[in-house]
Amino acid sequence: MSKEARVGAIARAVQELQDATDQIDELAARRLGINRTDLRCLSRLTARGSLTASELAAAAGLTGGAATTAIDRLERAGLARRIRDESDRRRVLVHLTDRAHEVGEQIWGPIVTDASAELHRFTTAELDVIERFLHRALDNQTRHADRLRSQGPHR
Repeated sequence: MSKEARVGAIARAVQELQDATDQIDELAARRLGINRTDLRCLSRLTARGSLTASELAAAAGLTGGAATTAIDRLERAGLARRIRDESDRRRVLVHLTDRAHEVGEQIWGPIVTDASAELHRFTTAELDVIERFLHRALDNQTRHADRLRSQGPHR
């Protein structure tokens, strides 16, 4: 297979992976009784730990108001709670609840287990390449999300 054909095959595989991930996210949001924005906030809290509302807004690419609304919905769903920071009483942190951790494990635990088993099949050198590709792909996606955000809505 030529290099161009290999690049095309990888690009198609990445698109298929993104679509499959999107499908999992949709099903997970439905199961949790939340919307996709709320799920994105849940994901950021899972990945980064407790955050202030403004930190969560930045991490999820939301305005402050949209993040506050999402946090309110996550609290009503029993997935997050606001707790005053004990080291700085002026700060309020958004924490995941035990329920969020439990349902997260039910939904994503098997996916993580299977993915980990697959990754263990690669050599260390292959894992280095995969990790480098994923970092570059993330940088690319982040850069283009910023570009699209700065352009505003299409008219």
